[in-house]
Amino acid sequence: MSKDYGKLSQEIIDSVGGEQNIVSLYHCVTRLRFKLKDADIAKANKAKIQDLPGVLSIVEANGQFQVVIGNEVADVYQYIMNKYKIKSALGSDSDDVSQDEKEEKSGNIFIRFFNVISSIFNPIIIALAGAGMTKALLVLLSQYHILDAEGSTYKILSAAGNSVFYFLPLFLAVSAARVFKVNQFVALAIVAALLEPNFTGLVTENGVTVDFLGIPAVLMSYSGTVIPAIVAIYVYSHLEKLLKRFIPKSIQIFALSMVALLIMVPLTVMVIGPIGVGLGNGLGDLMNFISSKSGLLAGLVIGAGWTFLVMLGIHWGIVPIMINNLSTYGFDTLRPMIAAATFASAGVALGVFLRSRNKGTKTLALSSILPALLGGITEPIVYGLSVRFKRPLIAQAIAGGIMGAFMGAMQTKAIVYVFPAITTLPAFLGDTFIYYVIGIAGAFILSAALTYFIGIKEDEIEIKPTADADPSKIQLPVIGHAISLDEVKDEVFSSRAMGDGIAIIPEKGILYAPVSGTVEVAFPTGHAFGITSSSGVEILLHIGINTVELNGKGFKPKVKVGDKVEKGQVLAEFDLEVIKEAGFDPTTMMIFTNVPEAAQADIIKNHAKDFVPLMKWNNSGGATI
Repeated sequence: MSKDYGKLSQEIIDSVGGEQNIVSLYHCVTRLRFKLKDADIAKANKAKIQDLPGVLSIVEANGQFQVVIGNEVADVYQYIMNKYKIKSALGSDSDDVSQDEKEEKSGNIFIRFFNVISSIFNPIIIALAGAGMTKALLVLLSQYHILDAEGSTYKILSAAGNSVFYFLPLFLAVSAARVFKVNQFVALAIVAALLEPNFTGLVTENGVTVDFLGIPAVLMSYSGTVIPAIVAIYVYSHLEKLLKRFIPKSIQIFALSMVALLIMVPLTVMVIGPIGVGLGNGLGDLMNFISSKSGLLAGLVIGAGWTFLVMLGIHWGIVPIMINNLSTYGFDTLRPMIAAATFASAGVALGVFLRSRNKGTKTLALSSILPALLGGITEPIVYGLSVRFKRPLIAQAIAGGIMGAFMGAMQTKAIVYVFPAITTLPAFLGDTFIYYVIGIAGAFILSAALTYFIGIKEDEIEIKPTADADPSKIQLPVIGHAISLDEVKDEVFSSRAMGDGIAIIPEKGILYAPVSGTVEVAFPTGHAFGITSSSGVEILLHIGINTVELNGKGFKPKVKVGDKVEKGQVLAEFDLEVIKEAGFDPTTMMIFTNVPEAAQADIIKNHAKDFVPLMKWNNSGGATI
């Protein structure tokens, strides 16, 4: 993907309905997550975004319109936020609650819960992962006697690794304050009281009872806890609104925070904290009980189903449980089961690379393996390969389920929070480490083998006859000189990243429908169209290279989205001289986005300049001219 994110950002924003249609935006590891005003009435042009170079997939889940970018999502997000006036979904310190924010709070309570959890944890995951790897590295260094665990060097580095986990409630307080739209520093002060030395000095053990104004208060240790901080700030978000109604603005600068602290700290200590700790421990106990009673079943379900949870965006509900397990027990059994799904995804990439006969597909598969193995980033594989070809998704689920069941049955443990990857192996050191290595290696190898032998359906798609005279034949979309995509001076098309097809150097500025079907995409600039034939073949027609920059100059589109067209019907007229004088290449591409990429057609140069049928795909992977 190009390092110039301007064009991609503009096309994404325009295609979701413009700034005015965006309630808020934030990003996770690989996705831009839009909250749109009119998502339910399909104002967003999903098909157009899906076809953009640099976009892997579109996901609509949890009331969000999610654009999967991959490793460069943070750069695209930053460009968008710098250029456009779009509100971050992470919130702000603003006192005003707009109509857009009210809309953002609507919807199914289940969807809202996972959106909130995702919004709170997303910003701090990178700190958690870094601290986790630091702790894992120290375990390795001390185990091999490279560092003395009692030495000052070790303890200083240990502080770096422990800081995020010990003060996790403070990180959560800041993040939750942004999501619930309250003052971050007041929120931080409320939760910081739970870690203040005078308070922690009272906590000789969990459950100890002390007196507060004659009321017995049960004290707990809150270091590393998850739920109390989030719930406390949620309650405070409602209290703050109430206080602002009754405290005069002239004294709010000190009175609001003072009253908030006097109310929220005791309330958290006596009610919210103990309930939150109990709830967190209860969820952890339940998961550990299930794992201990039937680790095989738990691993099977999580290993096979984790990818689908990620696709739906509801995997964030599991993250607090894993973190709470590490804080409470010093280990977690869920992360190894999840690792099975991660390495099964990486196996899919290897299997597709070995099985595919298409240059573009092989390139995508090969480039996706290392990010998955070294960083645990699998969405380019999931959306670019597994979902696209479908069969690899089945192989991935089978391999992940089998090896997840194995690691669950062996009670395999993680000792710190990390993303599953080869680089994070130290996070799983311990008496079950060998089972983890066997599990992830098995998931990778089994998934690759299953993907290879099940196949990826590159040679199984066929254009089936319909009521047309000979609908299996596809005619040239323009009159001109047909060439191979290999000769196209644009990497996106020549690499076949968008699909296989042909290119034509046009001699007349008329674009014809190559098949009968429905117009699914019609760029306002008139330079590109997408048609789905009556038999289900998806065809992208693109006039020229980078001609979108002409902004419609020299183009006259004749159809719009939803129009039914007949083979040979005029889709658009374009002025070849305008295109050439502007310095653009008029070569026109016809790309089959769901036709077998392995079916490489031997395009005959100097093809007849009349509209005779060009070729017919057959299910042996070839084409008849």
